[in-house]
Amino acid sequence: MSQGPARLPHGGEPPQDIAKAGPDWLDLSTGIAPFAYPFAPPPQETWRNLPRQREERAVLSAAAHHFGLGQEGDICLGPGSQALLQLAPELVPAGAATVLTPTYNEHAHHWALAGHGVEEISDLAELPAQCRYLVVVNPNNPTGEVQERGKLLALTETMAARDGYLIVDEAFCDLLPEASLGGEAGRPGLLVLRSFGKFFGLAGLRLGFLLGPEGFIAMARERIGPWPVDGPALAIAAQAYGDTDWISAHRQALSQQAAKLRRILAGHGNIIGGTDLFVLLQADNSADIAARLAAARIHVRDFAEQPTWLRLGLPGGEAAWKRFEAALAPI
Repeated sequence: MSQGPARLPHGGEPPQDIAKAGPDWLDLSTGIAPFAYPFAPPPQETWRNLPRQREERAVLSAAAHHFGLGQEGDICLGPGSQALLQLAPELVPAGAATVLTPTYNEHAHHWALAGHGVEEISDLAELPAQCRYLVVVNPNNPTGEVQERGKLLALTETMAARDGYLIVDEAFCDLLPEASLGGEAGRPGLLVLRSFGKFFGLAGLRLGFLLGPEGFIAMARERIGPWPVDGPALAIAAQAYGDTDWISAHRQALSQQAAKLRRILAGHGNIIGGTDLFVLLQADNSADIAARLAAARIHVRDFAEQPTWLRLGLPGGEAAWKRFEAALAPI
């Protein structure tokens, strides 16, 4: 049976030599929190029934508050931010798209797939005059670079004047709410993508959000159709977004874990970026580091286009930390 088109390279999928070793492998290749939100089991009816509008409204209300957005009408739900970032290029007229790189590779891929001309730039000062759609990941993946809000708001006005959009992927912005443009959603020329699973440690629960002007969001909702997210996911997300005490404590715990990871990796290369969910390491012997970790059934993210880079997520529990440090010790 055909496997369909090949996926772009990502973390989260162990290579064959690690996968064959069995389930006891440690995945540090993603930027997913190692501590999952401790949700109460969803009501049984959420499994039996189609998702109800009141359940969607509960999530939209809680998420809007979390994002700093005043009105829930400017949010479209989707089965993960990946689905929504693929949808956005299909909802706008053909035009020149620009992606700030290096970054998450799905953006350029899907803007091109939707028929737009795509150019990649490494500095926002290089913005082409013909650019109609600008994609910025903030904080960036994998570098962790954070763009100034004022600069992004100015670019929003620029894109609106060109009858286009600034698309800001805020998949990691739960870590830095002060950097988010979520509260500005509804402005002409601005689209914001948000992810649920990374920060809450529940990536298997596919839920994402697209924030933007009312007319665009109405179009997105029409295209994505009814029941885009299952009932149990809605119930869990409503709990999570409403648990502000846990969110605050979780941010602090992730910050401490990231600081520990940076201390450990400092002796193995140059730390050139990251967030509180991952560290980007540059090392001449990055292939040796990855191989040593793989021998201990620990998977990290490498980059074919940047062969000296490794992105490493947080080990999490004490046993995982000990295993990670033991694998690094001989290097």
